[in-house]
Amino acid sequence: MSGLRNGMPPLLEVKDLSVSFGEFAAVKNVSFALRPGEILGIVGESGSGKSVTCRAVMRLLAAAARAEGSVTLEGRDLLALGEDELCAIRGRDIGMIFQNPASHLDPLRRIGEQVAAPMIRHLGITRREGLKRAVALLDDVGIREPEKRARSYPHEFSGGMKQRAMIAAAIGCRPKLLIADEPTTALDVTVQARILHLLRDLNRRTGLAMILISHDLGVVADICSQVVVMRNGEVVEQGPIDDVINRPRHPYTKLLIESQPGRKTYGTADGPDGGKPLLSVEKLSVSFSTGGGLLGGLGGGGAFKALDGIDLEIGAGETVGIVGESGSGKSTLARSIIRLNTPGGGAIRLDGQDIGALSGDALTAFRRRVQMVFQNPYDSLNPRLTIGEAVAEPIWRHGLADRKTAQKEAEALLEMVELPASLYDRKPRQLSGGQCQRVGLARALSLKPQLLIADEITSALDVTTQAQILELLVRLQRERSLTLIYISHDLSVVSSLCQRVYVFKAGRVVEQGVAQQVLSRPQHPYTQALVGSLARLPAHTGTISQPV
Repeated sequence: MSGLRNGMPPLLEVKDLSVSFGEFAAVKNVSFALRPGEILGIVGESGSGKSVTCRAVMRLLAAAARAEGSVTLEGRDLLALGEDELCAIRGRDIGMIFQNPASHLDPLRRIGEQVAAPMIRHLGITRREGLKRAVALLDDVGIREPEKRARSYPHEFSGGMKQRAMIAAAIGCRPKLLIADEPTTALDVTVQARILHLLRDLNRRTGLAMILISHDLGVVADICSQVVVMRNGEVVEQGPIDDVINRPRHPYTKLLIESQPGRKTYGTADGPDGGKPLLSVEKLSVSFSTGGGLLGGLGGGGAFKALDGIDLEIGAGETVGIVGESGSGKSTLARSIIRLNTPGGGAIRLDGQDIGALSGDALTAFRRRVQMVFQNPYDSLNPRLTIGEAVAEPIWRHGLADRKTAQKEAEALLEMVELPASLYDRKPRQLSGGQCQRVGLARALSLKPQLLIADEITSALDVTTQAQILELLVRLQRERSLTLIYISHDLSVVSSLCQRVYVFKAGRVVEQGVAQQVLSRPQHPYTQALVGSLARLPAHTGTISQPV
């Protein structure tokens, strides 16, 4: 089939596409072709021009943007079409799946209505027929009880279900081309595997051509036959996926490959010395109210058990991974350790002391010893404070220094996490995700903690930024004798970083042990499913030298 496709004329052909926003050139002379039935991957870091390129194909750019070159779909130049002609093509001939489905689903409309809307508009069918087809599409994309779920609202869907609903809406008119913009970013590995399987199955069954935008070469290698590598708005390499991975020519492609999780092992601090554990968790249980009232708890309801009898121990200087899907209890454990949750049973002890009994000065001292870096740095930083103020504030608030001295210490901390002094007076919104994550790390280290909890801190970062953050974390751990709890759904990162691992499922530990052993030879069916869902790069046959 692939040979036949190669002999076909292109379905989509992009030639010398350039997109600029004022003086800034976001895309520069990009060219590629996509034939019917092919899946093309476009990879690169944030800011490389991936999404802008595909938005130019859809003509979904901001009014201030200027696009030049040509984008032809079956011989029609999309850049030359009027708005009415474009509206007829969008949704009917080209479907698009956006990165964050929650921001592209109307919270006030039922899922079935949103899936049916493109078909009602483009195919001219009745609302009743559209809703009937929407139920069938929800079934096709693997949503259980589709008739019931069609009447649900977006907030009643999980992240993976929202993504499936977006796919159903995008394929309802049987488009010739589907563009998927980071459709699996920040999803659990099992959900990611199901979404990729769904896209691959749609391609096989319907011959639907696809463009998959991603910063994850493992995801692209799992589903695509061709790949375009972009950096700073330009194409630096393209070709068959196997050739690009096994015989990369450009230094940036080599860097992307070597930055993939699991392809290197980060040097960790020495493990526990066999003495008394620094942190012990005993029979820990945490429940949350599921009351049905408007304010959550009024009108009856019950309780959801987020943690159910958790036991674990962490020695001083260890790096321990906590893995599992969303809802498994990982973050609930972290929040319980730093006393943001109140356990319903069990105990958490630091150096043998029950933290639940602490108050006053003892509690303040505990908070200095245990710090946490949160998953979303933008949400965890005060948007009104500069990053310098955000790092200095804990120092003077805890009485460790006056404000002037705290400012100097904050400058040193930002330098330590490799942020330039020029950023000191900037607000979080003026920084990239990777830079903000470094600020969160500097702030957590400002109190010189003994135990650091990192909660999904690299889940939505580019692979090269992720590698930099992990290397930084290991260096700081070694220099500061930190004990580290690393929470993640990315088993490749945990395997590379951690000495031991606990696997969580539905609030319980189902497997634990040495990380390399557990993740290479899992014993529990759930751990086996997690490991089997990983999208990995195939082992390359060529020798990849370090980029210059």
